[in-house]
Amino acid sequence: MTVDRNSIAVPKIVSLQTFPVRIPFADGGPGTGGTPSRWHMLDIVLIRLEDEAGNVGWGDAFAYFCLEAVKAAVDHMIAPFVTMASIDDIPAWNFDVQRKLHLFGRYGITLFALSGVDIALWDLKAKRHGLPLWRLLGAEAPTSHHAYASLVRYGEKDLVTRQCERAIGLGYRHIKLHEIAPDVITRAREAIGPGIPLMVDANCAWSVEETLALRDTFRSCDLLWVEEPVFPPDDYQAMAEIEAAGVRVGTGENACTAFDFNRIISNVTYPQPSMTKVGGVSEFLKVLAACKGAGKIPMPHTPYFGPGYFATLAMLPLMPKETLVEFLFVEPAAWLAATPEPIEGFITASNNSGIGFEANLDIIECYAVWT
Repeated sequence: MTVDRNSIAVPKIVSLQTFPVRIPFADGGPGTGGTPSRWHMLDIVLIRLEDEAGNVGWGDAFAYFCLEAVKAAVDHMIAPFVTMASIDDIPAWNFDVQRKLHLFGRYGITLFALSGVDIALWDLKAKRHGLPLWRLLGAEAPTSHHAYASLVRYGEKDLVTRQCERAIGLGYRHIKLHEIAPDVITRAREAIGPGIPLMVDANCAWSVEETLALRDTFRSCDLLWVEEPVFPPDDYQAMAEIEAAGVRVGTGENACTAFDFNRIISNVTYPQPSMTKVGGVSEFLKVLAACKGAGKIPMPHTPYFGPGYFATLAMLPLMPKETLVEFLFVEPAAWLAATPEPIEGFITASNNSGIGFEANLDIIECYAVWT
């Protein structure tokens, strides 16, 4: 007998819990660059939903250097719209919450919090149906994609050489730098040789004029894209000017909602939605649809190790085969779950139900931050 899933009553969500955790990591460098202080900790706000039938869904909200604020936003701004509610149409719920919270900001902390809860809702829904998220969303099979080693900023030629060579030795065939010095970028290309796609994320370090002045370096190093070259990151007209000058641009990690991405998609070669910032799975799906309509290849931003990373992998079967997966090239002291790592430069979506995240509660307890 065929069961009509739409006829089944949706269980109420009886619990929303937040677990702030802080996990040290090693990256082989000084840990300085674009952050307020030395970056050597992975701050994560985990979100656990449970419904009255005992089903559990996990999500996480972007929390690097803003863990306390993000936890408070989830607990006090988003949770009242979740607990004791029956939520089946998650995109409609997401949009409704955006409307109700717009006074508190359409970007930043508010959307980080909403993203995490949205991920947990989709994980919960897919688990209720006993399906991987990608199958729930209509994909037929898991797909394997190239992953790239996303190196932190080292700022030193010898360190960059060492880390590039290590990444190549581990099987990566795509590498992204976070360097801004031309001689360091050039050294990286020399270290990996020709034929290995190389990208550079400037984290908004340059002006338009400074970016264009570096075109010879970009060309000689054969860069696949230059990421977030200018400040502010939402100066999409500036990025259009850079594209018109022959430099392929990737951007979007700091954009929130698919509405904002409409301007990105029309102005750059590689849109880069971030699952834990853009609004979760619901908004990520809209970005993918817009990219498909515009003939653009999404390159998701995902230097994460929690449910946000798993949710991104669960969306891979909905993305073009040319989509690359970012893997932050660091070594965490512990993993929140058995984490899919690239094997010989490839990574594949999980066949497990939901987003594929099965939390290690002992690790969460060990690295909990008691706020």
